[in-house]
Amino acid sequence: MNPFTGCKIALYYDEKLVVYLRDDKPGLNFAGMWDLPGGGRENEETPVECVQRELFEEFGICLDPESIIWTKEYPSMTNPNDRAHFFVAKISKGDIDSISFGEEGQEWKFMKPEEFITHNNAVPRLQERFKDYLTSKV
Repeated sequence: MNPFTGCKIALYYDEKLVVYLRDDKPGLNFAGMWDLPGGGRENEETPVECVQRELFEEFGICLDPESIIWTKEYPSMTNPNDRAHFFVAKISKGDIDSISFGEEGQEWKFMKPEEFITHNNAVPRLQERFKDYLTSKV
């Protein structure tokens, strides 16, 4: 397996995405922007283990790997010489009902995919990665 630094995931529920507003702290990458769940790799995690842990820490969702419908490796957002993974998954009403938004971020909400990829205050590289997924479906 290729080394990687972290993962992000676009969660689909009822044709909407689960997004969250990042904290607005000085020095924080993408502060105050709409983001997707995910984060940095710990120890020897696989990409799926990394995204499962991050999603549980941030939202309290236990991701079933079978719900992942797309994945692709990209340059890391913080260091283009490193690699990162981007996932897309369809989640259930039970997953939504289990959300316990953690200590990171200001709020979470649903956003239509078209709104996310055109939003002036969303993380640009994640917009591009999600557009890649949408293009791959055509």
